[in-house]
Amino acid sequence: MIKRFETFTVLINQISRNIRKIKIQEMAEYNLRGAHISCLYHLYATEGLTATELCELCAEDKATISRALNYLEENGYLICESTNTKRYKSAFILTQKGSEVGEKLAQKVDRVLDEVSVGLTDEERVAFYHSLTVISKNLESILK
Repeated sequence: MIKRFETFTVLINQISRNIRKIKIQEMAEYNLRGAHISCLYHLYATEGLTATELCELCAEDKATISRALNYLEENGYLICESTNTKRYKSAFILTQKGSEVGEKLAQKVDRVLDEVSVGLTDEERVAFYHSLTVISKNLESILK
C-alpha cells in the first residue's frame, strides 16, 4: 500500500514538474510563463474567450488568470474585445502578435504530445487519459 502511494504521488509530481519545465523552456524566447501559455493556447484554439471561460479551461483561479491576461494585454498579445461590460465577462482576442505566438505554441504542443506518446498505442493513450480523468474526478469528490 505504501509503495502504491509513493509511486502515485511521485509520478504525478514528476509529470507536473516536467510539464512546467517544458513550458518554461519552450516559451523562454517570449518571456511567457505557465498561465500565459495556457491562455494563449486556448485563445488560439478558440478565439474570443472570457476570463471566466479561461479559468475553466486552464484550471486556474480568477486571480492567476487576471494577472496573466493583464500581462498578455500589456505586452501586446491580446486585447479585451469590449469595454461595455465587466472586464471579466468580456471576450479577449489575440492580436496579430498573439496569433503568431499562439500558432508556434500550438505546433510546439503538438510536437511535445507526439514525443510523450512514443511507445504508446492509441488504445493505451486513450485508456491513460481516461484513467487520469477518473482519478481527477475522484480526487475532486473527496474534497467536496
